[in-house]
Amino acid sequence: HTAECCGYPISIFFIVVNEFCERFSYYGMRAVLVLYFRYFLLWDDDLATSIYHAFVALCYLTPILGAIIADSWLGKFKTIIYLSIVYAIGQVTMAISTIHDITDANRDGTPDNFTFHIALSMLGLILIALGTGGIKPCVAAFGGDQFQEHQSRQLNTFFSVFYLCINAGSLLSTLITPVLRAQECGIHTQQQCYPLAFGVPAVLMVISLVVFIAGSGMYVKTDPEGNIMWSVCKCIGFAIKNRFRHRSSSYPKREHWMDWANEKYDKLLIAQIKMVLKVLFLYIPLPMFWTLFDQKGSRWTLQATTMSGDFVSILISTVNPILILTLVPIMDRLIFPLIQKCGLNFSPLKRMTVGMLFAAMAFVSAALVQIEIDKTLPNFPSSSESQLKVVNTYSTTLNVTISPNEHLLIESFGVQLHTSKHTYSTISCMFVNGYTADLNITNLDSIEPSATTNYTLVNQGKRDFVLRHGEQWCEFSRKFGFGASYTFLIPSTVFSDDCESITEVEDMKPNSVHMALQIPQYFLITTGEVMFSVTGLQFSYSQAPKNMKSVLQAGWLCTNAVGNIIVLIVAELGKLPKQWAEYLLFASLLVAVSIIFSIMAYFYTYIDPAEIEAQVRKEQGLEPEEMEKETIEMEEKDEDQKNEQGVKQTKI
Repeated sequence: HTAECCGYPISIFFIVVNEFCERFSYYGMRAVLVLYFRYFLLWDDDLATSIYHAFVALCYLTPILGAIIADSWLGKFKTIIYLSIVYAIGQVTMAISTIHDITDANRDGTPDNFTFHIALSMLGLILIALGTGGIKPCVAAFGGDQFQEHQSRQLNTFFSVFYLCINAGSLLSTLITPVLRAQECGIHTQQQCYPLAFGVPAVLMVISLVVFIAGSGMYVKTDPEGNIMWSVCKCIGFAIKNRFRHRSSSYPKREHWMDWANEKYDKLLIAQIKMVLKVLFLYIPLPMFWTLFDQKGSRWTLQATTMSGDFVSILISTVNPILILTLVPIMDRLIFPLIQKCGLNFSPLKRMTVGMLFAAMAFVSAALVQIEIDKTLPNFPSSSESQLKVVNTYSTTLNVTISPNEHLLIESFGVQLHTSKHTYSTISCMFVNGYTADLNITNLDSIEPSATTNYTLVNQGKRDFVLRHGEQWCEFSRKFGFGASYTFLIPSTVFSDDCESITEVEDMKPNSVHMALQIPQYFLITTGEVMFSVTGLQFSYSQAPKNMKSVLQAGWLCTNAVGNIIVLIVAELGKLPKQWAEYLLFASLLVAVSIIFSIMAYFYTYIDPAEIEAQVRKEQGLEPEEMEKETIEMEEKDEDQKNEQGVKQTKI
């Protein structure tokens, strides 16, 4: 008998806190991952997107491995412990890889050995994927194991609190970690604080592990019972092998290819697998939805870095979990019942098709936003061209001739032909020293006469620079716009007029398209998620036996993984010249896939798994009383399942 508090096993409080910390850790790390690739490791957009989606795909494949390990070998408790240790090591490794000072021997704020940081971060991500995926199928089920048969009401409440913790962890971490990244930290040079942004999730994962271990003595621990997925795979494998052996026309055909497993496997198991395969066949077009959906963490994040907006950037990062929490009950309690009352047959498969179309519309919206952004960007030289910046620090206008016959007339302290390419999501500035001696500038190296500093990254808002030469000094202030680039020309009279003669040249204008324009695409993709994902799992579970849920869950996660792999392939091989064209390509592909899916759905016949199972049992010669008892139990379980699904919808 387990210890209880207010009718609940005390052990579940440890599990709930553990889940909150783990989800905070995962989503917090993921919220800044693509930015780390782009602005710390200095990868281009395509590579950053590809590695991000490879990581997400791995996170969706490893739960299958975790379920098999837990059910067939270690049991849920040991699987959670061991893989959480792997997970925590991965998060700590990832946090260490973001400390630029480790390899910054010349103390210029940039790592000298990127290979070290890349290797460490890739190792960290592989360990995180093994950990988060491996424990994903175990924690909720382990929590359910803590309840006795008489605690069905408390079990339902536990699931609702459990999934509330998932959403709370996701919401808080996507709010907090981007703010942590924006801080400045470092031992020798102050840079954007990736160690803090990744370090906090690492600490939360360690806390999650410690909390889970602390409740060890109170848990109900069940022995591994064997994994249904393994049985299903063996049965399917035998059917294929047996069919191949008897491929000759002399053998009579069977109604279904799975009937070739009759010689070895129970007819009930074969009937259950047939039902599952019917649903899995419908899963074939589904990866394309996830191809679009998961880009909100990569392409859309990178799109936001070319836009303006302070508070809105925090709002955008949290808009998905907020919309999920609000749209699920609105859809379930208001929209769907209203459609039914209008006499329309809005079946689950039709809802999923509409969900796909909403996701396609989201990408059309993203393309329109991208077109607006592109209008504000400067024209960069092509791969066969270069740009040259000529600065006149002389006291009068100069006529400059560039071979063979390009003539430039440059006024005193003026600039012609500006800037090489830089990152729009940062603000950079460069100082040109027209003073007659060396100058020291705050946070910059000393610059010699007629020399320049490197382009230096600065934070948005008002920034102060102090210029010194010996005892002479003056202060120069400037308000910086997000995404801009500036060159400051320092004249020889800089100290006599208290820095007021410094000339500012705006090489690149600040970002002017506001992040609020992204809200429609987030609303559309989240509406699509609610109609597609929630409905998809509910439909799957209603069309297959209850003991096959894990097989369907594995299939569902595989569609997600394949979707992320598609992004990876398109990002690496597609190489479309314009980002808006890529968005429209994905939208077009999803519309085409949704048409194929709607045709498949049209020919799908809805079934009642309990009825088919009862029929198979009858054919196997089960006593009517036993059949009736099993049917009643099944109906009760189905009722419990429906109640349970009601509280699980937010998570799904």
